[in-house]
Parts: sequence; structure tokens; C-alpha cells
Amino acid sequence: MSADRPTLPPVRLHSEAELARDALSAPLMARAAKLARWAERGVPVGVGGEILQEPLAAATEHLGLAGDEDGPAYTAEAWQLAVDTGLVEIEEAPDDEDGTDLPDNAAAGTATPGEELGLLTSGSPQDILDIWLGGMETVLADAAAPDLADLADQLTQGGELDLDAIDWNPEEEAEMLDGILGNLYLLTALNERPDQDVPLPALAASMIVPDDMDEPTDDVLEEVSEAMMRLDDQFRVLEPIGLVAYRPVDEALIEELDEDGETVRTAEPLTDEDVSRYGLVRLTPLGVYAVRARMLDAGVHAPAVGDLSDKGADVLLEALPDYPEPLAQAESELWLAARTPLDAARDLLAAARGDDERAPRRRLDAQQTLSLVAPDAEEALREVLDDRQLGGLARVWLAERALPGIPEPSQEMIFWLTVDTLAAQLDSAEEEEATTELRELVQGLTEQHSGFFETAWRVDHPATADVLEAMGRLHPDKKAAKEARKAAFKARSRQSD
Repeated sequence: MSADRPTLPPVRLHSEAELARDALSAPLMARAAKLARWAERGVPVGVGGEILQEPLAAATEHLGLAGDEDGPAYTAEAWQLAVDTGLVEIEEAPDDEDGTDLPDNAAAGTATPGEELGLLTSGSPQDILDIWLGGMETVLADAAAPDLADLADQLTQGGELDLDAIDWNPEEEAEMLDGILGNLYLLTALNERPDQDVPLPALAASMIVPDDMDEPTDDVLEEVSEAMMRLDDQFRVLEPIGLVAYRPVDEALIEELDEDGETVRTAEPLTDEDVSRYGLVRLTPLGVYAVRARMLDAGVHAPAVGDLSDKGADVLLEALPDYPEPLAQAESELWLAARTPLDAARDLLAAARGDDERAPRRRLDAQQTLSLVAPDAEEALREVLDDRQLGGLARVWLAERALPGIPEPSQEMIFWLTVDTLAAQLDSAEEEEATTELRELVQGLTEQHSGFFETAWRVDHPATADVLEAMGRLHPDKKAAKEARKAAFKARSRQSD
């Protein structure tokens, strides 16, 4: 794989308008916006912009959370998000005339609606997403912070704050969370159903269990259990901002683990009921957008469907082999939609030419993309009927549309196209299922054409010898496999002459 090819599979993003609506409806963001509007008359705040006790009660009432035990905490979180995103702005209170600071119990400033608040109603979808992304970064930092209960215990005991004692390293914690979100992103990109939940034990194990470890040790499983509980806390923090959809770990299960000191046996299959009890998580469409944005900022190549619509056909055909089939078709459709059928066909055919190693795969992807092109492109396909590299696929395109006047291909063209097609299939046959299909194709070719190998070794194609060698490996019949290997030797000798 060349260095400039995608390092991550592509994802399908929702439109900016849809994502902006999701951002505005995320519970934490919606509460922050509501509090920012409520602050129109001014709200007294502390030194860090935190809302004071008396207005906190009124704010909690305003949000309809007064009857919730955690209502004040939810309100304080929403207020802090409003401060961090500029939905409210703080005007500091002046010092006393004699130069002394205000008493501790006095307000350090007043909060009023900020300029960013107006963008939530009058700004563009991108303006809204920028505000949301800023808030999301704040929430991510909160999720990676140490357990406040552990900090409170240290301070209550009168000791100095010792991060080592609570087993917390800010850089490691942030890196771990980034890795978890990256794994979720990758799973979302690879799944045919992007809304498929990921079991929490499996996600934790993906970061802890080494790839070469067949059976996790008890120590590793204990580490997985600890990571799983930490992730449970973190995903509970991340869900209200709309980054993930999360079904938390069953509280009864947590109590069982605490009492028995058991570890999560991720190496053993779990029932559907077990899986749901251990927690399920997935990135939301907004979460996919956010994680991709962070990856792009970090210099990671993270393509999205539609990225190639304004690129040339050469760029499209180079990228498509790395796309899962449904996304490859979606990318091709968007690319074609930006061009007339005739122009698109001519560009694809020109980009498909070549004798380099990747050319057969380009032609296969060009043929698949051309299958989506309207009949208006007929002229472009007829222009290449005599082209050795393109004449075969042009005839296939015309025949599929039952168009008249298709000249019979020569035997040379038929065999050249066969070798080219097999070379493309070999380039893409990485999975066992694809290899099985290729084996059946090889067997079918030799059964339909007697003396296939005697003719095939003479085909003037750069990949002839490689294809014949592969046919010798794949063919289930020993005699045919031997003939393929002999033909490959002849082809390689011919190429070296």
C-alpha cells in the first residue's frame, strides 16, 4: 500500500444541517443554551465563572430539574458549558475603592448572554457545529479527569493532592480515551450498519489485550475489568453532549463485581442478555463527525464519502479499492452526479489506461463505476472499441444496455481482458471468501476453454505470468494446476526475452 493512500476507511457523514440539529438537541447543549438565554438579566458568578448557590437553585428550577436529585449537578455542568463555549460572557466585578478584593461570599462577576448565543439561531450550520465542537472538547477533558471522589478523599484527609496515589496520568488518560474513540470510529466505518452497538467489554479488551495473546491472563482480564468500569464513567459523561449513544453497565452487575471481586471473562462468549448488562456503546452521527474532525486536526487521513466529488477520475479510481463496497458505490454516485455522463465516461476511461501494477484494479473499478453511468455516455464507449486495454470493457458496457452495432472482439482481446480481470481480482482477494470466489472463477475459465493455458501464456499483458502462477496455486485440479505453472514459466521467459 502506498504511503499516500487512506489510512482509515471512509465514513458516511450526515449533512451539516442534520448535524447542527443534532448538536442543538443534545441534552447538555440544549440546557446550556436555555441557561444562556435565562441569563439576560445578569447572573452573579464566582471567580471561575461558576454559578453561585442561590442562582443555581433558580437555574435548576428554570431547567425543570428541581425535582431531580442530580438536578443541581446537571445544571452546573450545563452552566459551565455555556461559559466555556461563549454562550455567556463574564464581566468581572470591580475591586473595592481601597484596592482590597471583594469578600469571598460576594460575586466575582456577572454573566450575560454572549455573542455566540446569537449564532445558535442566526448562524450557519457550521457556526453551530464549531460552537458544539468547542463544548465537546471541554466535555472530553472532563471525561478524562480523575474521579472526584478520590480527590475529595485526599483533601478530606488533609493530605496533599497526589495524582500518583490515585493512579491517574493526564496524558495517558487522554490518550486512552482518544484510542477508544478511534476504535469506535473504525468499527463504525467498517460496519455495514453504522448504528450497531459495541459491547463495552470488547471495546475495553481492544485497548488492553495484545493481538498475539490467544488466551488473556487473569491479570489482563483484571485490567480489562478496571478499564471497562472507567469507560462506563466516561461514556456517562460523554452521552449528554451527543457524542455517543450509551447503555450503561447494569448497576446490579457493578455491585456483584465489587462484592465478588470477579473479572470480566471477555474470552468467553456472552449471551445477548449478558452483553446488554455489560454496557453497549456506539458513536452517534454527530460523534462520527466530531472524532473525524479531531483526527483531521491531528493530521490523520480520514476520508468521508463525497470528498472525491471534485477530484479527477484518477484520484477516484486510486481511492476506491480501499472503500467498502456500499461506500464505494455511494462515492462513485456522488462523483458522477457532479458531471455529465459523457464527460464522466471519458474521464474514467482515460484514467483506467496504464501498464502499471495497479492498472488492472483501476480498470475493474472504472468498469464498476461506468455501470452506473446513463446511456448518454455511449459515444465515449464507442470511441475506445479498438483500444486494447479498454475495448473489452467498452463492449461489456454496450452489451449490458443491449445497444446495437457491437463488433465481435478478437480472441486476443478476449484473453487480454481475461488476464486483466484476473489480475484485478487477485489484487482485491484478501479475504477467504474472495479467494474462494476467485478459485471458482479460475476453475470455470479452464473448463469453458479447452487449451486455455496454451493460449494464455502468449497474452501481451504485464501481469500474465503472475496470473498464471496464481491460477496454478488456486486451481483444485492437479493436472490443470501443473499446466498453469508451465504456462507461467513460458510467459516469464517470453517477458525476459
